[in-house]
Amino acid sequence: MDSTPVNWEALDSLVIDFAKSENLMEDSLSSPSQLSSPSSSSVSSSSYHSRLIIRQIRRCLETGDIDSAIDLLRVHGRFILDDHRFLFRLQKQKFIELLRRGTEECKAAAIECIRTCLAPCALDAYPEAYEEFKHVLLALIFNKDDDSSPVFNEWSETRRLDIAGLVCSVLRAQLHAYDPVFSMTLKYLISIHKSFCLRQGTPSPISDLTERLLLEERDPPAVPQESLYEAPPFDEVDIQALAHAVELTRQGAVDSLRFAKGDLFQAFQNELCRMKLDVSLYDELVHEYCIYRGIVDSGLSSPIESGTQTLSDPLKVNQADTGYCSSNCSVEVDLATSKHSDGEISISNACMHSSSESNVDMNNNQGTDIELRYVCESTSNCEDCSTSESQKPAIPKVLQRNRSYLTRERNKRKRWRGRHDEKDYIPAVYVSRCSKQETNSTTNQTIVPMEQQHVESHCTMDTNQRDDKYEIVLAMKELASRGMAAEVVEEVNALDPSFFLQNPNLLFQLKQVEFLKLVNSGDHASALRVACSSLGPLAAGDPSLLKPLKETLLALLRPNEDAFGKALPLHALATSLQVAFGRRLGIEEPQLMRIIRATLHTHNEWFRLQMCKDRFESLLRIDSLKDVNTQFDSVCSTSKSHTDSCTQGYSQVTSSSSVKVSEDGNSPTQASSGDVCDENAILKVMEFLALPRADAIHLLAQYNGNAETVIQQIFA
Repeated sequence: MDSTPVNWEALDSLVIDFAKSENLMEDSLSSPSQLSSPSSSSVSSSSYHSRLIIRQIRRCLETGDIDSAIDLLRVHGRFILDDHRFLFRLQKQKFIELLRRGTEECKAAAIECIRTCLAPCALDAYPEAYEEFKHVLLALIFNKDDDSSPVFNEWSETRRLDIAGLVCSVLRAQLHAYDPVFSMTLKYLISIHKSFCLRQGTPSPISDLTERLLLEERDPPAVPQESLYEAPPFDEVDIQALAHAVELTRQGAVDSLRFAKGDLFQAFQNELCRMKLDVSLYDELVHEYCIYRGIVDSGLSSPIESGTQTLSDPLKVNQADTGYCSSNCSVEVDLATSKHSDGEISISNACMHSSSESNVDMNNNQGTDIELRYVCESTSNCEDCSTSESQKPAIPKVLQRNRSYLTRERNKRKRWRGRHDEKDYIPAVYVSRCSKQETNSTTNQTIVPMEQQHVESHCTMDTNQRDDKYEIVLAMKELASRGMAAEVVEEVNALDPSFFLQNPNLLFQLKQVEFLKLVNSGDHASALRVACSSLGPLAAGDPSLLKPLKETLLALLRPNEDAFGKALPLHALATSLQVAFGRRLGIEEPQLMRIIRATLHTHNEWFRLQMCKDRFESLLRIDSLKDVNTQFDSVCSTSKSHTDSCTQGYSQVTSSSSVKVSEDGNSPTQASSGDVCDENAILKVMEFLALPRADAIHLLAQYNGNAETVIQQIFA
């Protein structure tokens, strides 16, 4: 599973779309006031508004505040109240909630609810409604704590969850307020992963995450309209595809298609949105991934939001003398003189229990470089906080040479804001009904990212060291993605001379890029030196590298063609380097990457067993996650001088074309099931015997593809 190739650029796109659609991050240049304001531009999305409203309605129903839920529905979901089936259930639950409070006033209100609301609705809601109405009246005389009462189930708080889930299912479909694509993709992949591991008896390497992330309970299915019961029959292929994709019975799939008026993909989305993710864990995983990939700023070196702000540039960290600190850690920030400006800042902060004092002298203009020097003074009661060069990674020279580019890349990062709108965006009608206690008890907590769990240490030095490591790894990734392989190899060797000894394949791939870049620039002599000094010895030590070596050398025979045409994709190489080198610096890959690798692997294997192609993978962009780019359209010519190549870089555009490999686990075998037996026979066996597709095909293979014979033998 760990070797499953993934298009991480496609995952980046999915994650960014999710974070934006849920308003979880802001541009790095946004002011602090914008971070907490629910009126920012991203909130203007009608789908986002609808999801917020649906969550508010769910909270009201789950806490028993039926009046507030009805008031919200009058404004945003009048069609729910116009349907007497839903209105009857809401009024019946309101009756129970009034009785649950136990006061005489509430009991009188409950009786009034029966007379004015519940009884009229019971007359025409649905055929069984009047019997249910008479049954729920028993709650007037049977106590809620009486386990043997005939209305014990009516008192159960699970009824709140059921009606909340049902209303939310209908609202989502009618308002088209579906979950973001990545949320649905993750639910679908994890669901298939669990089914595959259970069916094959294979232990899941990510069970610790999937069991907590994808919850077992689902919202109840939306009820189809009465008028749709006479709808023409649906294609059996659609019914079976939906039933097996989201684990429904055949009748459940038919009902889902009826509610969606025969639209298979809308029915599929409705069913996926019924599944529930642990939102806190989900946000945490996404935040961890975004920090690791450089999508959002880690916040570890962000400016101090106070009167004394410091700008921290981890790309130019000056190594300090060895020292350790206890109750005091002083940080000096010097603004080095540049060609255009000069200035000086001196800041001294207490890092533990002492009060902080700051002395700042600043005369800073544009273009000033910043250095950080950490000076720790010793006392007797603190952990070692040494800043020796053996503990801090050296700052690569190539990163300093490419400071302007890497600074621009960092400035593009977003700020993580979390789900502030969950508590900030509360409609006025909700405020008027819900008590402060209920609002506080149901408000989502602010998510604390996994990386920030390491920030609260005894000394500020540890925080900055970790931030430095992140920046170095991200900078290496950026340079590798630009094709600056020689510079990456040079700096990695300077930081860790043994790294490529343990990762020879990475070194080979980087040298491939260096070779092809030289060929592309017309410097064949230098390219051959790289091949002789690096590629040849590496291939000699690993026979599996001989084939890619031969294919690489073919570039010499096509001087007028793009030398990068069949090279390893730079983004894939950059990610491999990031993961491997990050581990050497003590930075583990995010858990979301583990989940995606494992679930894509089982998705491939699952549809191999089914002997068909997944009809929904394009809708959920799973196909793009599997597409490993195999071409580079263009790489800018190498500049005459090494300095120019470092400062200008190489523009690289990834081709949209891709190749899916069916033999190495990258994607399911797409052989037509018609090659095995007739499609109608497969569907007939699946329908009559309620079997998965793979089992139906195997049975048909035993009986020469005759569905009638298979069914007769099973029922004989």
